[in-house]
Amino acid sequence: MKLSTLTLVTTISALSFAPASFADINETLQNICTIVKNDDKSELRKKMRAVQDDYRLRLGDYYDGISCAGNSLIRYAMENEAVETGTYMIKKMGKSDLTRTEKDGVALKEWAESNGYIASPIGQELLARID
Repeated sequence: MKLSTLTLVTTISALSFAPASFADINETLQNICTIVKNDDKSELRKKMRAVQDDYRLRLGDYYDGISCAGNSLIRYAMENEAVETGTYMIKKMGKSDLTRTEKDGVALKEWAESNGYIASPIGQELLARID
C-alpha cells in the first residue's frame, strides 16, 4: 500500500515539473516561415521573444531545426528578399552560428555567394557580422 502511494506521488511530481514538450514549441514556431516570407520584423520579434520566455531558447538553439521550403530561415529570407527579417536574424545570431555549415554541408556565406545573394542587403549584413 505504501509503495503504490509513493509511486503515485512520485509520478504526479514528475509530471508537474516536466519541461514543455517539443509539440508545444512546434506550435509556437508554426508560422515562422510565413512571417519571414512576409518580411514582418515586428511579428518575428514577438515570436522569438515568446520562444525565449517560454522555452529559454535563443534563435541559434532552434535555427537548425526549422526548414522553410527546404532552406534555413536566413536562406529563405534571402530568396524572398525579406530584408528586415533577414538582417534581424543575422543580428540576433552569434558569429559561430552564422559560420557553421548547415544541413546540406554548405555554410551560409558560401551558399549566398554561389546563389548570387551575397550582394543583397542581407548578404552584406552577413559579411559585416562574420568579418
